[in-house]
Amino acid sequence: MKVFVKVCKAMSDASRVKIVKMLQYKVMCVCELTHALGLAQPTVSKHLKILEQAGFVNSARNERWVNYSLSDGSANPYVASFLGKIKCWMEDDPDMASLIRRLPEIR
Repeated sequence: MKVFVKVCKAMSDASRVKIVKMLQYKVMCVCELTHALGLAQPTVSKHLKILEQAGFVNSARNERWVNYSLSDGSANPYVASFLGKIKCWMEDDPDMASLIRRLPEIR
């Protein structure tokens, strides 16, 4: 039960949902996510930590940068199920569509 609740809590914030949706399209570092979301770097880092602890994202250090990508969900069946569903969820949301359109410009 605790694992299920942790997964649900991780996805209970709009910014974290946006992060997961953006990571569907490309690997991103904190600075790119900060720019895309218009949030402070510590706030984005906190969201990423919650997502990583729940099993939604993986991090990989590349010299000075830490890049984030979606996990495959293999370690947690709840995450795997959620990731499978969220790929088609929110596609028609205007805010999400606008964010996704801007992704190629964010570097």
